[in-house]
Amino acid sequence: MSQQQPRIVLYSTRQCGYCRQAKAFLQQRGLRFTEYDLARNRRAQAEFQRSGSRGVPMIMVGGRRLDGFDPKRLSRLLRDSGFDV
Repeated sequence: MSQQQPRIVLYSTRQCGYCRQAKAFLQQRGLRFTEYDLARNRRAQAEFQRSGSRGVPMIMVGGRRLDGFDPKRLSRLLRDSGFDV
């Protein structure tokens, strides 16, 4: 019986190059995720502010947060959360 994998959420802005890299990283691995553009989504912007994060991208995997884009750290977080990357 497989365990349900946690939800991946990417908080981003259109002008952020690291956000585009994080999005491409997830897409290239065939991972499903939800992306929120902070300039266009007030609710996501409020969630982002409550998180205490100071910059984008902010990536949530289940209840775990990664600030910024670092491929090695993101891969480790995904593996630790049950994803095959």
